[in-house]
Amino acid sequence: MNDARRAAPTAEIITAARVVTPGGVRERCAVSVRDGAIATVSALADDVEPEHDLLAPGFVDLQVNGHDDIDVATMTEAQWSPMRHILAEQGVTTWFPTLVTSARDHYAERLDHLAGFAEDSETVGAPTVGGVHLEGPYLGERHGAHSDVPDGPIDLDWLTALPTIVRIMTLGPERSNAVEATRLLVERGIVVALGHTAATYEQVTACVDAGATLFTHCFNATAPLHHRTPGAVGAALSDDRLAISLIVDNVHVHPAVVRLAARCKPVDKTVLITDAAGWRSGRLGTERIEVRDGAPRLADGTLAGINLTMDVAVRHVAADPALGLEVAMRAATANPAALVGLTDRGALTAGMRADLVAFSDAGAVAGTWVAGHRAH
Repeated sequence: MNDARRAAPTAEIITAARVVTPGGVRERCAVSVRDGAIATVSALADDVEPEHDLLAPGFVDLQVNGHDDIDVATMTEAQWSPMRHILAEQGVTTWFPTLVTSARDHYAERLDHLAGFAEDSETVGAPTVGGVHLEGPYLGERHGAHSDVPDGPIDLDWLTALPTIVRIMTLGPERSNAVEATRLLVERGIVVALGHTAATYEQVTACVDAGATLFTHCFNATAPLHHRTPGAVGAALSDDRLAISLIVDNVHVHPAVVRLAARCKPVDKTVLITDAAGWRSGRLGTERIEVRDGAPRLADGTLAGINLTMDVAVRHVAADPALGLEVAMRAATANPAALVGLTDRGALTAGMRADLVAFSDAGAVAGTWVAGHRAH
């Protein structure tokens, strides 16, 4: 591991033709950065040509299983630097390594390993690990590509013993003691997400009453909506207490359904995730995968993770005239940051951490800054 820690960054001014702020997109701005934070956002002088086309807050990805040939469950020290470069290249400044379901006795070593990487993410110029997302092991009936999902009730003692690096956990609300598990996790400060489920509307609502605040990759690995039995999707779309995460690769969810979902939710309750997997490695956890028809799949065609980057997801949403740039950016920045309690980032305004991503006029990521340090 790299033992260097963040030094105080030097002051910098970043200019852009458009800047995404909490109040909307501002034209021709200069953003000054000092000591790792945004100092000012001001109008750019008429005689200054902006360096970038667009400047926005850095992306926050709540669900990353891997990228390219790297699986976070087995990531080595040699792969850590390439992984953070991959993230920075797509504008991600905070990320949550995600472990798919495995045998429960495998978690302790993997979580300890990821805690070490999280500590190392405090080095200069590295996207920050916000915590670990456990996608399982206590998923519901629609566990899809996840193997080793245990039967029976959720082991509350196991939840109690989870280390503090765990910040999000996806579980199935149809589990017999899901409400008790939700309360326990929320008391520990862990965000409870519901997913991989065939739960009823009432089962989801009971977990939301107990403190669940997120629905994992809405529509995927979930029983479909029915007009008389709304089920989990009906609860996710109609309960304003629940945020939904969406995989917008134009494979997992049709663009029209993305539009419908975003219209159903309050402006702060839609979150973009990549759910990216180390697809090039040919594995997701213990399962063999290969890319077919635009996404990684098991041999039987079941979708298994995604070969998606956050900048592409944002572009897909921004290109929809019914949603647009501001909706897309909020879903990748302020909304996920607020959901996990990261109040120091996710918005491009004075006083916030200088996590930033710049784009060229062609839409490519042209620069990424983490706490004022150039990461890409």
